[in-house]
Amino acid sequence: MSTFKAWLRSFHPAPLAAGSRERLLGCVGAGLGLLLCEWIGRRALGTTNPWFIAPMGASAVLLFAVPASPLAQPWSIVGGNVVSALIGVGCGMLLGHNGLAAGIAGALAIAAMFPLRCLHPPGGAVALTAVIGGPAVAALGFGFVLWPVLVNSLALLAVALAFNNLARRRYPHGPVTPPQPHRTADPLPSERGGLTREDLDAALAAHAEPLDISRDDLAELLGQAQALAQRRRFGRILCADIMSRDVVRVAPDAPLREAWALLARHKVKALPVTDAARRLVGIVSLHDFFVEHTAEPAFPSGPFDGERPVSAIMTGRVRSARPEQPIAELVPVFSDGGLHHMPVVDHDDTVVGMLTQSDLVAALAKAG
Repeated sequence: MSTFKAWLRSFHPAPLAAGSRERLLGCVGAGLGLLLCEWIGRRALGTTNPWFIAPMGASAVLLFAVPASPLAQPWSIVGGNVVSALIGVGCGMLLGHNGLAAGIAGALAIAAMFPLRCLHPPGGAVALTAVIGGPAVAALGFGFVLWPVLVNSLALLAVALAFNNLARRRYPHGPVTPPQPHRTADPLPSERGGLTREDLDAALAAHAEPLDISRDDLAELLGQAQALAQRRRFGRILCADIMSRDVVRVAPDAPLREAWALLARHKVKALPVTDAARRLVGIVSLHDFFVEHTAEPAFPSGPFDGERPVSAIMTGRVRSARPEQPIAELVPVFSDGGLHHMPVVDHDDTVVGMLTQSDLVAALAKAG
């Protein structure tokens, strides 16, 4: 009975996770892509032979409606369509333009696309078109591979590259690797425990059945789900609950000697820099006293000039938090972002507290 219910549910699947913007972009992009592809093909190839093939409609669905799919990437459309066309033409020549040749061509096209890493569903239709497309297609022979297949594929791909990037979609779709703040080969702290990419590889290999999602996208989705679960668990703890309220701060025009004395006296490693109204204008840390804010800082040549103003070495663009902000939102910033201190400001940017990695660790340990 449960199998029967699952079979029935397959006729009414869950709605696709696509917002109205993505649906509109998919429709508009596919329409523009097919129109331009047809226009280019007709002017390049004329009307005496087929210059536009139906499988391009299926390719357009992938390139514009689901551009993140591994089946929609540039090598998938070009390689998948061209390889399938070669196989289809060969089968038609050897076995004749009949149903048997069409079935064999489709099967061989899929078999070839797997090891070549260019699986593209419309490729199956390209192979069939090469076999049973009619006398005009048969007359082209292997020329069918060059045009219309290659020309159509490249034209549609060119439109997809321009359209998707103008729409601020990541295409070609690849992984977004967060920068390693220490510039070492170590994975980010959030990737060193729990679920690893090696675990995902092993699970996908054991699953065997191909999934229409890349390993990197799957890892990103699982990471986001884990972050949401973490926020649900620790969402009741706010920055205001754990921040230091008696904040030691310094003015931007104060001499560095004063800032150094405050750091030493209070045994802290960073000071928020505030104006006369206690509004945040920067932050200065022990690190700033010895390393200039350049891509490749020079080796320190001597003691710092204690009479220079704090503004000369402080970091002006400061990441800050709000008192009402859940601390779970700050975990990635402290763990993977490389931050050790974060000022807490109100809606007027007035400094009302200070958070450190130690505060965060202590709070999470108590709540765990």
